[in-house]
Amino acid sequence: MPSNAEIAAIFRKVASLLEIKGGNPFRARAYEKAARNIEAFPEDVTSLIPERRLREIPGIGGDLEAKILEINASGKLKLLLNLEKSLPAGVPYLLEIPSIGPKTARLLYEKAGVKNINDLEAAIVSGRLTAIPGIKEKTILNLTRGIGLVKKNLERMPLCDAEILAEDIKSRLPENSISIAGSLRRRRDTIGDIDFLAIGTGKTAAFIERFIASVPGAEVIAGGKTKISLRSAQGIEVDLRVVPGNSYGAALVYFTGSQAFNVKLRHLARESGYKLNEYGLFTSGNRKIAGKTEEEIFRSLKMAFVPPEMREDRGEIELALKDKLPALLEERMIKGDLHVHSRWSDGKASIKEMAEAAMSLGYSYIAVTDHSRSLKVAGGLDPRRLAGKRREIDAVNAALKGIRVLYGSEVEIGPRGELDYDDGILAEFDVVVAAVHTGFNQTEKQLTGRIVKACRNRRVHIIAHPTGRLRGVREAYPLDLQTVFKAAADTNTHMEINAYAQRMDLDDINCRIAAENGVRLAVNTDAHRPEQLRNMKYGVATARRGWLKSKDVINTLSLPKLLEVLKK
Repeated sequence: MPSNAEIAAIFRKVASLLEIKGGNPFRARAYEKAARNIEAFPEDVTSLIPERRLREIPGIGGDLEAKILEINASGKLKLLLNLEKSLPAGVPYLLEIPSIGPKTARLLYEKAGVKNINDLEAAIVSGRLTAIPGIKEKTILNLTRGIGLVKKNLERMPLCDAEILAEDIKSRLPENSISIAGSLRRRRDTIGDIDFLAIGTGKTAAFIERFIASVPGAEVIAGGKTKISLRSAQGIEVDLRVVPGNSYGAALVYFTGSQAFNVKLRHLARESGYKLNEYGLFTSGNRKIAGKTEEEIFRSLKMAFVPPEMREDRGEIELALKDKLPALLEERMIKGDLHVHSRWSDGKASIKEMAEAAMSLGYSYIAVTDHSRSLKVAGGLDPRRLAGKRREIDAVNAALKGIRVLYGSEVEIGPRGELDYDDGILAEFDVVVAAVHTGFNQTEKQLTGRIVKACRNRRVHIIAHPTGRLRGVREAYPLDLQTVFKAAADTNTHMEINAYAQRMDLDDINCRIAAENGVRLAVNTDAHRPEQLRNMKYGVATARRGWLKSKDVINTLSLPKLLEVLKK
């Protein structure tokens, strides 16, 4: 069943494309308004269908009700498909450039013939845009910066988007017929291409044809009897390799990578008198001794099985040879989420809805950390509204058994490291998550000083998304993380691994450095909707790539232990 967010996203895209085409503006606004109301609706929209209650959603009349029913039945909307077909394929993707909205996209398309990002670049270089009313020098500068960000992002896809695409492809094929390999299996935070592996049968050619049909908008790049490379509609390369069953394990090791890991592993095999490739592990006399499973390969090389997330040649092979690999964090070990938002600031659900969603994941606690007062764009709370939020948390805790809602805040770190609330207010919170959301143009010394000062505040428990990167919007700000980690270790302040798709911050390398410097971490989702709580798996993947163990992560603790740790 589609979620409220998925239905809203379809309606919002319809609104954008209607505006680009220049049709009835009231129709576009109706879809945009419906998208907002669906996102904010307190119930699962699809649950209203059996009782014919869809028109209870503000702004939903007969026409939009029918559209929701269509999306629920097929997962698609014919109107959106027709709109996409009526425009050049690249025009909707112009909206991914941060400075371009539907009106600007329409202006560029109609007045400058811009049909895609490459056309836009050419129009900027030629100077054609300066002749268009409404396009100013600053607009062109923003467009140039936006193109740079988008082109960089097109090279790699966020982990969550790649996983959704890969699972969609798998769902269109016979169960267990293909396995994911490559950087997606290693759970990198961005993915360059999606690799699949399959065991060959007597019908390999037919299977490859079926695989091609399973990839949305597939364009064949290269092919052969046992492999195919495609370009998906999203622009990412999708590769399939078909191998014999007795070579499957060796091929899975090889195509999972990384390249550096494979090079080191082959070198180890040679030192042991073997030859290792994607077909198997062979003796010097070319006798195959392993290859059917990955476990066979590692066992024959007298080493422990290396989890895919660790295969980067960062010392894991040496530890595996000594059987001293760390017992990595697992998602089942997470007891709660310490950074989520509700409707009290910029969230899309009530505190109770967020708590119930956390209960469904087996959590025993959740911290509702709405924004502090100075972040007005996100609905930050002043002291008066804080009191109302506190009362609602108390009511939810009285009503729900089996989970504790912690009273929290995502408190703004000011330009000189000052916090948004005074000490008296901060002392009332169970969890204080401190964050930088403004002033990114400061120097490395200034930004580092801000965060260090926040760490030294005894009321601060966690530094949220420490490097500030927001994929597709901005790069990480300059920061001396070594100094930050030292301050965090000295003050028992915890660093966050933020699992929000655009952030993934800290990354794998930095969270490992933090742990090695004596800093404990919190893996949080920064969820603004109930379904986003499920993004915890991406934060856990980052933690695993950073070699983190359960003891390195505070939200693996029971509630009493957690509260004890939070008392600085």
